[in-house]
Amino acid sequence: MEEIVIRYKNQRVLEVLKDLTKYFDFSIVAPDKKKKVNKTDSINGVTVVLGDPSVNTSDLTDIFTDKGLDAGKIRAEQWRKN
Repeated sequence: MEEIVIRYKNQRVLEVLKDLTKYFDFSIVAPDKKKKVNKTDSINGVTVVLGDPSVNTSDLTDIFTDKGLDAGKIRAEQWRKN
């Protein structure tokens, strides 16, 4: 069975779609409201704890802007295998 997602702003749109289900062969399924957010993930066996997206990091912009930092160079120098 094929599936599509319809986003709507007006509750009347949902009512019209429900009425159309009587005449056409489709169904309406409401999404789960309680979508579980996975706080950890695993990449190649290493557990990664996801950050909080609501944290405001704009204050760090002044610290790191125009410092000539290169992420590749930092990784090569600081994350070497011993």
